[in-house]
Amino acid sequence: MLFDIDKKTASSVAAIDDAGGQVTYGELVSLRNEMAAVLPARELVFCLCENRVGALAGFLALYDCKDVCLLLSAKIDKELLDTLYETYRPSYFWMPESKCEESPYKSVFNYKGYALCKTGNKAPAMHPDLSFLMTTSGTTGSPKLVRHKYGNIEANAKNVAAVFEWPETERGIIDLPMQYTMGLNVINSHLYAGATVLLLEANLMNPKYWNFVKEQKGSNFTGVPFSYEILNRLRFWKMDLPHLTTMAEGGGKLSDTLFKTYADNAAEKGKRFFATFGTTETSARLAYLPPEDATTHIGSIGKAIPEGKLILVDENGKEITEAGVEGELLYEGPNVTMGYATSIENLAKGDEFCGVYETGDLAKMDADGYYYIVGRKKRFLKLFGLRVSLDQSEKIISEHFGIECACTGDDNQMQIYITQEELKEEVKQLISEKTGLMTKFFEVNLIESIPRFESGKINYKQLKK
Repeated sequence: MLFDIDKKTASSVAAIDDAGGQVTYGELVSLRNEMAAVLPARELVFCLCENRVGALAGFLALYDCKDVCLLLSAKIDKELLDTLYETYRPSYFWMPESKCEESPYKSVFNYKGYALCKTGNKAPAMHPDLSFLMTTSGTTGSPKLVRHKYGNIEANAKNVAAVFEWPETERGIIDLPMQYTMGLNVINSHLYAGATVLLLEANLMNPKYWNFVKEQKGSNFTGVPFSYEILNRLRFWKMDLPHLTTMAEGGGKLSDTLFKTYADNAAEKGKRFFATFGTTETSARLAYLPPEDATTHIGSIGKAIPEGKLILVDENGKEITEAGVEGELLYEGPNVTMGYATSIENLAKGDEFCGVYETGDLAKMDADGYYYIVGRKKRFLKLFGLRVSLDQSEKIISEHFGIECACTGDDNQMQIYITQEELKEEVKQLISEKTGLMTKFFEVNLIESIPRFESGKINYKQLKK
């Protein structure tokens, strides 16, 4: 079975959620056998996910039954779900029982608050190596999916578990959504180790969240940059969490200020702070910074995970080996997925990445062989003939004023979005000075809040001038 679940101690708890749900490793094995009895192999299943044991157990069983799941949020916008449904025509849904009751589809199997519902559609033609599907990071209204192959999440779970040295006694706090690549990887690496995952629907600002973490003795936390911004506001380092020994960050770049704050505090309090980096196309993590180097390599994503390789290339595709030279970051490893799908016909396609993924991120390597992300290849404007990084502009503004901001625009003008009206002119003046361009090339817009995806990343498509 996946992650050798059938070889774990049957009575050990695999997952607990903050609604009172629980599932053991033995129950996961039994569910796989029950699911196989009611569902043919190679069906396309839309999984409407919550951080609940029913959602997770169902996905694991479907994966082992060789059915192909598309992981989606149970709170997905109806219009987007309709678009995906019409594009891919799934033969089944795995969804909360409450949603099944509201749908026109017939339930054929139920488990821990979730139902398997048959749509009546015929399973599409799918490549035999296709294991499951995820939406691309930042997708809004697009049917573009990432095609995983068998071996991807297995390799990533094994190598990430090795990096973190997870024991069976580990109790991982999972508040990132399981349909989000980082959230799923955190779950998978713990299951590979035979540990326990603590699934939360409550958010960081909810007292229920921290009560659950304390009651269940959560021992590690993984967050995106936005999570760490919230923790900082909550004065996290003053909290009484004696069982929490490891902090991990991924899903985007922390500001250098916050990075240093967490690295220094972790070192001072005898905890581990891991910076990690990855993409949906690489089954989540592809690089990590050893915690012992966090205080001396502020902002670094570190080095490749075991069995992986990081490569920098210049604009002509030639490998860069010198320290301090920027280039596009490529990754090679067994966790690289098959490619994309934008139509039902694409589900039959073979492996297009062939083990190598071009991240689109610009990076550089230091003298110690550690890598730093400096921006996105396509996140640039050309203002007055000069190339201006939108990512770097956001960093300058955020760190100078200590505020949230987002930058977009075109080659005529940069659009800057902030939430503090009194800073509009100061922000414009600052970015003008830093870039050496006249203020007319920048427009600062006031908005109520910076729109974000559930992953915590900025939703640039929702920004309106």
